[in-house]
Amino acid sequence: MEKFLLHTCCAPCSIAIIEELKDKFDLTVFFYNPNIFPEDEYIKRKDEVVKVCLSWDVKMVDKDYEHEKWRQEVKGLETEPEMGDRCHVCFKFRLAEAVRYAAENKFDIFGTSLTSGRNKKALIINPIAQFLADQFEIKFYDEDWKKGGRQERGRKMVTEQGIYRQNYCGCEFSLRDRIIPS
Repeated sequence: MEKFLLHTCCAPCSIAIIEELKDKFDLTVFFYNPNIFPEDEYIKRKDEVVKVCLSWDVKMVDKDYEHEKWRQEVKGLETEPEMGDRCHVCFKFRLAEAVRYAAENKFDIFGTSLTSGRNKKALIINPIAQFLADQFEIKFYDEDWKKGGRQERGRKMVTEQGIYRQNYCGCEFSLRDRIIPS
């Protein structure tokens, strides 16, 4: 069975993906999201991913919370809008760590749950991931996880299992700029 490393941003975005992949691959979930702010939010999101992985006995790698390192990476992009250049740099930063780990640990394939987010575009994220995969000579699982009813399935599973669902993308800039429904 092929070894698959799935970079996961949060439980709501990844639960249906993990369910789909866990019996097809030797799956390991990779949690590396130093963009999440504040740290207690990071811990909430990580704990929910841990809960999902434990429920299905899926292996998980928890990388360090390197928020200051991430802040240096996006320095100068603080005023960018959501899905602007800051997000592209953030995707590349996190995915580079995932693909590096996958290559160093002899995974056959890597993928990401990032494309399952309603505002996250596979046409932006997947080329970044493919570029990194090519550099490390590892196969990228190119998928738009919003398609095929997966987003709806994920929402249903989150509700049924009482998974915490955040109300902003993750970084302090998305928190600052979020639009709260009236």
